[in-house]
Amino acid sequence: MKTFSTLFRTELKLSFRGMDMVIFALCMPVVVVVILGIIYGNKPAFNGAAYTFLQQSFGAVATIAICAGGVMGLPLVISDYRNRKILKRFKVTPISPVMILSVQVAIYAFYSIASLILVYISAKVFFEFHFAGSWLQFMGAYLLVMLSIFSIGMMVGGVARDLKSASVIASVLYFPMLIFSGATLPYEVMPAALKRAADFLPLTQGIKMLKAASLGIPAAEVVYSIIIMIVFAIVCISISIRFFKWE
Repeated sequence: MKTFSTLFRTELKLSFRGMDMVIFALCMPVVVVVILGIIYGNKPAFNGAAYTFLQQSFGAVATIAICAGGVMGLPLVISDYRNRKILKRFKVTPISPVMILSVQVAIYAFYSIASLILVYISAKVFFEFHFAGSWLQFMGAYLLVMLSIFSIGMMVGGVARDLKSASVIASVLYFPMLIFSGATLPYEVMPAALKRAADFLPLTQGIKMLKAASLGIPAAEVVYSIIIMIVFAIVCISISIRFFKWE
């Protein structure tokens, strides 16, 4: 535990100095929720809807930090450490791949939860946002989305050959998920063909879970999404640990 906490503090300080996550995980979601609030205010999500557009979008905006940390930040940090031979030095210590990956997951979970709190406060203070669902159900879904999306980053960072290939793979995964999963561009305004394509993205399924939880929709209606996210987490975590490359 002492090793974990020492590594966590050190890695978190390095992350703050980089500023990337501060911008993309903390500032960007707040900017998006403010833009949505200014454009849609408290208008209903659609004619006859019992909830507003902002209530409908809350769960989606809350995943921007998860996507930034899990798909872009986490794999690049692991690959960069491999490239700079830092992982090779860890190899001769009692530190295991599980410990290294767990510390990185904890750091990006910290950013994600901080982002969720900032998004909620911004929506509540500036646009009188009311959370209509169950916080317990929402946090359960949020943790599952974090685990699933982070597992993708763990897999890419753990097995990528070098920093360049990790960067390419991360970019290919990150930008489509950020734009087309509903995290920034609302899923509800997409044409039907684009929605069908977006449904193949794991983050789209995660956002469906979070929307259901934040709007008070029964979990039974998103069972398919829950199963998809669990399967993603199990498969990607298993691959990342089994095929982790020290150098």
